Amino acid sequence: MFSRSQRSVLVTGGTIGLGYQCTLAIARECPTYEVIIASRTDNGAAESINTLLGQSNVRFMKLDLSSLANIRSFAEAWDKANLPPLYSLVCNAALQFPGAAEYTEDGFEKTFGIDHVGHALLFSLLRVHLADTARIVITGSGTHDPAQKSGMPDAFYNTAEEMAHPLAKYTQDNGRQHYTNTKLASVLYMYALHRRFLVINKKTGKHWTVTTMDPGLMPGTGLARQANGFERFLWHKVLPHMIPLLRMLISPNIHTARESGTALARLAVGEDVEGLSGRYFEGRREIPSSKDSLDEAKQEDLWKWTIDAVARDEEKAAFELKDLL
Repeated sequence: MFSRSQRSVLVTGGTIGLGYQCTLAIARECPTYEVIIASRTDNGAAESINTLLGQSNVRFMKLDLSSLANIRSFAEAWDKANLPPLYSLVCNAALQFPGAAEYTEDGFEKTFGIDHVGHALLFSLLRVHLADTARIVITGSGTHDPAQKSGMPDAFYNTAEEMAHPLAKYTQDNGRQHYTNTKLASVLYMYALHRRFLVINKKTGKHWTVTTMDPGLMPGTGLARQANGFERFLWHKVLPHMIPLLRMLISPNIHTARESGTALARLAVGEDVEGLSGRYFEGRREIPSSKDSLDEAKQEDLWKWTIDAVARDEEKAAFELKDLL
């Protein structure tokens, strides 16, 4: 049997930037937890954190969120690993493709496929391992809200099917549109999951929660790795040294990866936010999410589409949470 101090935390995309800093903060705060970095490639981040902290509680597991087959293999590996109950699942990994639409091996637009589809399947397959007080934390973005005037294309949601398989007019040079739309989908999914958690918690006595956090603009992180050479130079070499000025000129919601990673870790393991669910945060501050994200019809369209498009017949009950509702 595992004690309360023995828990697992899984951070997707934890090898660089925001995810790395979040993992580092969690490992430092919770040295008795098993902290797993899940990413497509191993760059030594787990070893780096263990060395830095003088601990051994961080490990790497390979996960490619663009491949449904790989996600299923990852879940099988988790089943066999005999890890403590999963206390926090931090759905952080994301990519932005600035040009023409790209697609996963399963045929989904890649931004949506990785950020939403991949994480939804991962949650559903690992759900049996959740601790009774588990937290799901989703990395969002203020770009999902047109009212924030982020400079990105205004996010819109017609159907999940149109996000997964964009209309022809949205397949050329619309990568930023796919990104903002996908970040809206992340918040819609959070609310759909929260409503179901309320029923499950009341019925079973569990205390499952789900929250979303906008980390703000973080110059120097890996989000721009698909951009052109000049844009990458600005992002990695120039803008990180201008954060105080950028805060004054553009927005106070501009941070280092360490600042935002610590805020994300707070939602994953912080005592002061324990029990909070169905909430949207900008860093450490709770704020309202966009008007469209509160539309239950859109939330349910996304929920139903995800089950129909992603779950195998034998997985549908797990996706629908029927055994607990």
